[in-house]
Amino acid sequence: MKQLLGVPAFARLWVAAFFGETAEWMLQVALPVYVFQRTGSAATTALSIVLGLLPAVLLSPVAGVVADRWNRRAVLFGTCCGLAVVALPLLAEPGVSLVYAVMAAQAALASVFEPARNALVPELVGVAEVTAANGLMSVNGSVARLAGGWAGGALLGFGGLADVVTGYLAVLVVAAALLAKPFRRVAAPVPAAAREPVVRAWLDGLRELTRNRRLRRTGVALVLTSVAQGMFLVLFVVYVLQVLGGSEADAGLLRGVQALGGLAAGFALATVARRVAPAALLGWGALALGLVSAVIWNLAFVTTAMGVYAGLFVVAGAPGVIVGAGVLSEIQSAVAPERAGRVLSTTFAAVATCTTAGALLAGALVATTGAAVLLNVQAGIHLLAGVLMLARKRRFPVASPAAVVTVEGCRTCSPPATST
Repeated sequence: MKQLLGVPAFARLWVAAFFGETAEWMLQVALPVYVFQRTGSAATTALSIVLGLLPAVLLSPVAGVVADRWNRRAVLFGTCCGLAVVALPLLAEPGVSLVYAVMAAQAALASVFEPARNALVPELVGVAEVTAANGLMSVNGSVARLAGGWAGGALLGFGGLADVVTGYLAVLVVAAALLAKPFRRVAAPVPAAAREPVVRAWLDGLRELTRNRRLRRTGVALVLTSVAQGMFLVLFVVYVLQVLGGSEADAGLLRGVQALGGLAAGFALATVARRVAPAALLGWGALALGLVSAVIWNLAFVTTAMGVYAGLFVVAGAPGVIVGAGVLSEIQSAVAPERAGRVLSTTFAAVATCTTAGALLAGALVATTGAAVLLNVQAGIHLLAGVLMLARKRRFPVASPAAVVTVEGCRTCSPPATST
C-alpha cells in the first residue's frame, strides 16, 4: 500500500476521491432527511431518491462514451465544478421542488464521474497493482462515508441545509483543485474509442454484459441487491426518525459509522483477500449483510439505544463493501479496457433502475404495511442474492488485473458500498 501511495498521480487521485466522496455523502444523507422534515411523507422522500437516480438511467449511453472518448482526468475536474454550481440554489433553504431539481442535476453529473474515475485507475498504477489500488479506494471511500455522513446529518440538525451546502462546496473545491493538473500515467493511456454513434457504442457495452453466462448470473444478484438498497434508502429515514425516535444527527451517524466496518473490509480486500473469487465475495457478503440487517430491523422490540445500533451498523459496513467488490470484480473480469467506461455506465444505469424500483416500492407500501415488514423483506432479498451466487458457484477464470476497477463509489447509482 505504501508503494501505491508513493505514486504521485494515484496519491493525488486518491485524496481527490476522498474529498469528492465526502462531499457527496454530505448531501446524500442530508437531502432525504430534509425532504422528510418538510413533508413528513415517506412517499415524497422516495420520490426525491428516484429523481436522484433517474438521470443515471437516462444518461447511461452518453456517460460511458464520454468516459471512453475524453481525457478522464479532465472529465473528473469538469464534473466537480459542475456539481458545485448546481448545488448553489440549496443555499437559500429551498422548497422541495427545487431540492428535487438539484438532486436530478447532481445525479446527471455523477453518472459521468463514476465510469471515468473507475476507468482511470489502471492508467495511473499499472496493471500489476490495480487490485491493491481497488482496496485502497475502498478504504478511502469508507472514511469519506464516515466523515460526510456524520457531517451532513450534524450540520443539518444544528444549522440547517445552508450550512450543509456551505460545507459541501468547501470540500468539493479541494477535490477540484487536486484534479486540475494533468496526471503522470504509469501505464499508457487507453486509446480513445472510435467515433461511432453514441447509441451503438452504448449497445456494444450492453452486449458485454449480456452475452456472458457468468455476467448474466451476477446481473441477477445485482438486481436483487440494488432493489434492496433502494428500499433501504427510504426505510432507513423512517426507521431512525420514527421507530427509534432518533434525530437528524443520529441518521447521519448511523449512515456514517458503516464506514468503520468498510475500512476493515477495504484493507482485507487490498491484502489478504485480494485473491478471493469475486463470486464468493458477492455471495458470502450478501448473506452476511442480510443476516445483520435482519438483526438490526428486529432489535427495536428489545432496545432503541442508539449506541447499540451504531455498533451494528459498523458491523454491517464490512459485508456492504465486500458485496460491492464482488459485483464489480465479476463484471469487469470480461471487459476490454477500452470499453470500461461504457460498460461501467451501463452497470450503474442498471443499478439505478433497480434502486429506483426498490425506493418506489418502499415509498408506496410503507404506509399500509409498516416499516418493520418491508425492512425484513429488504433483508431477505440480500439473503436471496447470496444464496443465488453460492448455490450455483462454479470455477471461473481469475480476472485479469487490467480489468479490475475501484470498488468504492459515491451516490446510489454505484453498486459499491451497499448499505443495510
